[in-house]
Amino acid sequence: MSSSNFEEFLTKVTSKVKAKEARSMIKKELIHHLQELSHSFQQKTASKEEADERAIQEMGNPFTLGENLNRLHRPKIDWLLIALFVIIAGNSFLPLIHGNLAMSLPSTFYFSRQAIWLTLAVVAIVAFLFFDYRKLKNYWWLFYGSGLILLLYTYLFGLMKLNAVRWISIAGMSVDSSAIALFLFFLAWAGIFHNINTFNSWKKQALLVMLFWAPILLYMMLPHIVLSIIYCFCILAMFACSHVQKKLALTLVATNLLMGILLLSTTPLASNSEYHLKRLSDFMNPETDPNGVGYIYILVGDILSQAGWLGNGFSNHFISRLPAAHTDYVFPFLVYSFGWAFGIALCLILLLFIVRISRNAFKTKDRYGRLLVIGGAALIAVPTCWNILMGIGFVPIMEVSLPFISYGGSMLLVNSGILGLILSVYRRKDLVNPTIIHS
Repeated sequence: MSSSNFEEFLTKVTSKVKAKEARSMIKKELIHHLQELSHSFQQKTASKEEADERAIQEMGNPFTLGENLNRLHRPKIDWLLIALFVIIAGNSFLPLIHGNLAMSLPSTFYFSRQAIWLTLAVVAIVAFLFFDYRKLKNYWWLFYGSGLILLLYTYLFGLMKLNAVRWISIAGMSVDSSAIALFLFFLAWAGIFHNINTFNSWKKQALLVMLFWAPILLYMMLPHIVLSIIYCFCILAMFACSHVQKKLALTLVATNLLMGILLLSTTPLASNSEYHLKRLSDFMNPETDPNGVGYIYILVGDILSQAGWLGNGFSNHFISRLPAAHTDYVFPFLVYSFGWAFGIALCLILLLFIVRISRNAFKTKDRYGRLLVIGGAALIAVPTCWNILMGIGFVPIMEVSLPFISYGGSMLLVNSGILGLILSVYRRKDLVNPTIIHS
């Protein structure tokens, strides 16, 4: 009788809960609470059925309880994060208005293309927002294998641009396959770290080491060093928050450090050490090669020194000397055109955007969801910081775009997919069964 009484009560409660995903979690919590109440009443009365009945009465009106739980357990939308995205993405049109940029086609062409890409980005965000991210966690092997195959295909058959192979042609359209592979590796490692403590044998740990280093080696072969750096930061961020056992963590860290020293000393990166030292020297002292690599450092310095607080607008043709002003050097272009006041405000908005994402990671009690948000935050934060610091001459020049602002479709869609998953985790933070006991 107690079971049927509980069931009838729970049915009435959950009938008021609109979110289907939350009903099973609420039912499980209420059963546990009812059983505890019943047990406490059984210590005072001889009848178990009477104790069950009193437990149900103690819970109050089931319909009122259901309405209260419905307000607590319903999908949430992070409107602040969405508003920040709209503000940031709106700035992506500003570099395209200027008609004297070093573009092969009229600026109107790039403006319309960016509008199309942003429309597709919004579609991607909405699609991932309403998708249940938990369905992805058991397919890490599929994501990892797909990413590895995509990088191998890019290396063998990709398009050579600017002395690097990172693009493939699909239906006559160039796609940044190296960025898509990064997104797939991100999904794969979130699934791996969700079950990290099951890799307790030396064979499984050796597999983890190989899984970590294989993409790095492929990125270096393309070469695309900056994506290998972003990949490393993403994996390290998720690893730090994966609740890995201490002994396993120490073993993996030590093994990967040794493997890193071995591989980096024998890869093409090490064989070109003189070239990389020359690039580093040009970064530290650009005046030593003013007509070569040092030219861009000197040019960016001159552009920023003439920006002023309020900028120079679009009329000054001096800015036209800046290459890739709509992609890699979008930040110095915006600072020169609109001033340091605008540049500082944009940095603060981007910082708020990243901080908001990072804080959302700890609002969910689902381990897999938290890993996705932390990894996604790293994938957005690292290129953002590098692009801005590169634009003001604080770090060496690399081919890295400013998320949601630099012109381009592939990276924009990848970042939008990441943002959509982050919003999906936030949306379900009060609907999922907790898998993290201690935050």
